[in-house]
Amino acid sequence: MKVIRVILLLKQGYRELVRLVHPNSKIKVKVGNTAMNERTLETIWGFFVIYVFVFFTVMLLLMLSGLDFLTSFSAVAATINNLGPGQGEVLSNYSSLTDVNKWILSFSMIVGRLEIFTLLVIFTPDFWRK
Repeated sequence: MKVIRVILLLKQGYRELVRLVHPNSKIKVKVGNTAMNERTLETIWGFFVIYVFVFFTVMLLLMLSGLDFLTSFSAVAATINNLGPGQGEVLSNYSSLTDVNKWILSFSMIVGRLEIFTLLVIFTPDFWRK
């Protein structure tokens, strides 16, 4: 995830905590001096939810194929975030993984590189209509 998304998620979370104490308050989430509109914040929350869902789904698929938790978690983290090496069996390279695991992680790399929303848009029927 990009750093700006994490910052905006934290600021939005803080704003919601303040709203619990002061429900009628009008608080803007700002980056520098620029107030973010609500649609942008909703999009970032949507991205985060889908990101977490894809992350854990891919991790569970790897665990179901026989990999341990550490290897599965770090392999998904490394591929979806384009980080490089992982931990466990993928510490030095991915050669010990099965072909199915490599296909799953290849999908994870594509999701991370293209961004999740871009990939989802490609699979919608409206995208292919003229």
